[in-house]
Amino acid sequence: MRVLYVDDEPDIREIARISLDLDEGMEVETAASGAEAIEKAVAWRPDVILLDVMMPDMDGPSTLARLRARNDTSRIPVVFITARTQAQEVERFKALGACAVIPKPFDPMLLAAQVRAACCR
Repeated sequence: MRVLYVDDEPDIREIARISLDLDEGMEVETAASGAEAIEKAVAWRPDVILLDVMMPDMDGPSTLARLRARNDTSRIPVVFITARTQAQEVERFKALGACAVIPKPFDPMLLAAQVRAACCR
């Protein structure tokens, strides 16, 4: 499973990469911005994109909208990673097209299982 993890915080990207790499069935790439995420999604074709909601320049919802607008990335499942997990917010993120929401801070030991569960619903 190819996983693209997108977050503007380098430390969080590295923790996510390490935790997802523990799952032998996952190949992980990271991106530091929405624009970089779109470029990598086009070139690398991940099976799922884990996308931070709060990022400068282009936030997660804007990045998702741009991914959905492109024929070559419109069907890639997107999971938001966010501290904004009240029921209304989760429903809004799902209405935007996210297949799931993983709470932040995430548990590095559970992240791979959460990603698999989100993508296999």
